[in-house]
Amino acid sequence: MIRAAVVGATGYTGLELVRILSTHKDVELTAITSRSNPATLFSEIFPSFKGIVSLKTEEFDATAISTKADLVFVALPHGSAMDVVASLLTEGLKVIDLSADFRFSSLSTYEQWYGGHSCPELLKETVYGLPELNRERIANARLVANPGCYPTSVILPLMPLIKEDRIVNESVVVNSASGASGAGRSAIVSNIYCEVNDSFKAYKVGEHRHTPEIEELLSLAAGEELLISFTPHLIPMNRGICSTITAKLKNNLSTKDLLKILEDFYHKETFVRIYPEGSYPDTANVRGSNYCDIGLKVDERTGRVVIVSVIDNLVKGAAGQAVQNMNIMFGIDEGEGLNHVPFSI
Repeated sequence: MIRAAVVGATGYTGLELVRILSTHKDVELTAITSRSNPATLFSEIFPSFKGIVSLKTEEFDATAISTKADLVFVALPHGSAMDVVASLLTEGLKVIDLSADFRFSSLSTYEQWYGGHSCPELLKETVYGLPELNRERIANARLVANPGCYPTSVILPLMPLIKEDRIVNESVVVNSASGASGAGRSAIVSNIYCEVNDSFKAYKVGEHRHTPEIEELLSLAAGEELLISFTPHLIPMNRGICSTITAKLKNNLSTKDLLKILEDFYHKETFVRIYPEGSYPDTANVRGSNYCDIGLKVDERTGRVVIVSVIDNLVKGAAGQAVQNMNIMFGIDEGEGLNHVPFSI
C-alpha cells in the first residue's frame, strides 16, 4: 500500500488528486495540507467527500509528513513549490511536483520566464513526467516534474511527427482553449462568472509561460532549437483543453499516412487515443478522464497538417497524469485509479 500525501489539497488540482487517490486500491491517503483552510475537515470544504475522506487539513511540516507518507504530491503555485519539494526530498520522500518549478532542464530558461530558483541543483536529477515519453526514467526517479496542461495537449500529438521528421519545425502554430479551472481556484476578477460566461478570448498572447516548456521538449526530439507560435484562449466551461495545431509538411503525405505514424507510436498507450480519418475529438469525451484524444487532417491546398488534441486539464493535464506517474514509480498497473469512462454529459 502506497502512503500518499497531498500538499495544497484545496486548489482545483489538489482537489482532483484527492478525488482520484480516495478510490485508488493501492493508496492510503494519509495527509493533506492547506494554507487557505487550515485544520478543517476536507469534507466540510468539499461536501462531495462526506463519508469518503475523513482527513483534516494540516499545516505543512516535511518531517511530520515523512512519518506517514512514502510519496508526496505538491500542488502549489510556481515559486511556492521549490522549497517545499527540497524539504521533502531531504526527509527521504519521493515527490511529484505539479508546479513549473522543476520542469526545465535549463535554469536560465526557468529564470527568464518565472524568476529566481532556490534549489537549481535539483533540476539535474528531475525527470519530466510525461509517461508516454519518459516511462523508464520515471520508474527510477525520486523527483518527477508533472507537465503543464497545455504542453501535454501539444507535445503528445506533435512528438511522433517531429521524431519522424515529417514537419517543418519552424512552422508550428498552436491555438489552445482551456476551461476556467486552468487558472486555479483563487478569486481573480477576470475569471469570475460574469467575466467568463458568454465570452471567448485570447490571453497572454506571445508570452504564455507554457511556451518554453513545449519548445524545450520538442527541441530535444527535433535535435535542434524549435520555436512555436502559441496562443492560449479562455473558454466558458469548467474543465477541458482543445488544442488546434498546424504545421507545414516536409513531404507529400496523406491524412492516412500521418495517422499511421501516430497509431504506430502510441499503439501500446492506454491513455492516448487516435481518431480515425474524418473524425475529430472534443473535450466532452475526455471530461473527468486521463485520456488524450487526437485527430488530424492534411490540408492539401496549403500543404499543412491540422491536428486537434483534447484533454481534461485537471486530469491528464494535472492530477491524473501525476497519479499515472506515481503508479510507474511504484511498479503497479499504470492505469490503476484512472481506468474509468469519461463523463461525456
